[in-house]
Amino acid sequence: QVQLVESGGGSVQAGGSLRLSCVVSGRTFSSYAMGWFRQAPEKEREFVAGVSSFSGTIIYADSVKGRFTISRNNAKNTVNLQMNSLRPEDTAAYFCARHRGRAPSKDLIEYTYWGQGTQVSVSS
Repeated sequence: QVQLVESGGGSVQAGGSLRLSCVVSGRTFSSYAMGWFRQAPEKEREFVAGVSSFSGTIIYADSVKGRFTISRNNAKNTVNLQMNSLRPEDTAAYFCARHRGRAPSKDLIEYTYWGQGTQVSVSS
């Protein structure tokens, strides 16, 4: 059973920073791409960032490019999301997810395992 547990959410003012972490159980972490998604109230879940199995490919949503950085540590089974210059529109529940393959994608349907989410709130 694969389990993903996010942490690091919280409340910050606009312009602030947060670092999200996701720990993934299992021995096959390095075999799969990982991604971060977010979902604001009454909105669909949307892609934020993705990283390939050995970090050779990284992709971002246009809305977070230059502000967010995704990284992974295969020795620790963790994937992180450093979020800088936060804006009120970044307010959402953030979810990490494991892709079905080695290369990341922006398509939610290609991610097969999900965490429970961690809340990020940015005030103006």
